[in-house]
Amino acid sequence: MLLRGLVCGLTITLGIGITCLAQQAPVPRIVSLSAADGTVLKGTYFGSQKPGPGVLLLHQCNQDRKLWDPLGERLAASGINVLTLDYRGFGESGGPRFDKLSPQELNKMETDIWPGDIDMAFRYLLSQPGVDRDRVGAGGASCGVDNSIQLARRHKVKALMLLAGPTDRAGRDFLQSSKSLPIFTSAADDDIFGPQNLRMQWLFSLSSNTASRFAHYGTGGHGAEMFAVHKELPDIIAKWFVATLENSPGSLPKTNGSPFEPPLLNDLTLVDQIGGVGARQIAAAWTAQHSGPKLVLLPEFIVNLLGYEHIQLGDTKGAVEIMKLNATAYPNSANVYDSLSDAYLADGQKDLALENARKAVELLKTDTVDPEQLKNGIRDSAEQKIKQLSPPNL
Repeated sequence: MLLRGLVCGLTITLGIGITCLAQQAPVPRIVSLSAADGTVLKGTYFGSQKPGPGVLLLHQCNQDRKLWDPLGERLAASGINVLTLDYRGFGESGGPRFDKLSPQELNKMETDIWPGDIDMAFRYLLSQPGVDRDRVGAGGASCGVDNSIQLARRHKVKALMLLAGPTDRAGRDFLQSSKSLPIFTSAADDDIFGPQNLRMQWLFSLSSNTASRFAHYGTGGHGAEMFAVHKELPDIIAKWFVATLENSPGSLPKTNGSPFEPPLLNDLTLVDQIGGVGARQIAAAWTAQHSGPKLVLLPEFIVNLLGYEHIQLGDTKGAVEIMKLNATAYPNSANVYDSLSDAYLADGQKDLALENARKAVELLKTDTVDPEQLKNGIRDSAEQKIKQLSPPNL
């Protein structure tokens, strides 16, 4: 289940004056790209008046490429050539509609088909007159975050802009090990998909590049939807891309986001160990201290994400330990018990799965914090497992 939004009410403060980008860029043009199977994908090319870097922008999965228009215009006006792309199944691109696909079809689309489409778009960008192939960046929002990171793993990308989206363990390892790759992350506290601000703060914290930045907003919605509320954000991102792709660190914008403290980052690394070794180590240290400050420092949302990642990796024993850690830290959260139930079920421990699903439903009765939509989702998830696991009436 999604975790509660941890709203800290911060608004962004910038140490720079946003200047108007006076250069007049050419009118954007619509492009048609033919995928290997003949599917036609639509994009928008924002050309600059002069030779310079290029940036590929990949949209979030509840919108289409047009959400990038404000940023594309700012980047082109600042001397950067930009291509935005509708994934197949979205916007004006061909292919079966994404929202009509089964879970199995969705997974195949995301893992087997989109990478080839995105690589084709990347090659198209590199082929455009005036694009410097050695100075190319990428950016994504929501599902576009992992698409951008995986693109950077496959190709030479000099800078990554990531708005309110997930990546997997391999993606995080890549960001942490790519010391020469700067990243820009941003999210808002009121994101409808939960505390994405914590996720983006985490990714920012993994980067050791001094040009990396994190812009934290109190409001603004999900991903690139923030552009409509914070008109300055496209300008900030454009300045950041200019600074990183043209190697001018003196012009990097200042942002308000700070990284996780090293002890927290270290504990999250421990939690992510296969088999639950690190999670047990933290739990033992917490018990020995007879108090919970070290454990409670771990964000519920992120620990829950790690638990589900370990389920997907097939490390069900580790997932149980991770979810148990969260339940110990947040004993009044119905969501962590529903998640622990999922981990036990994945590990074949049906009795404990049933017990924790029932615990989640019981806690919902006194939950006055979580929004109704989240509580309803937790209830549906838990009750489905209770129905599945309860012994038949004799």
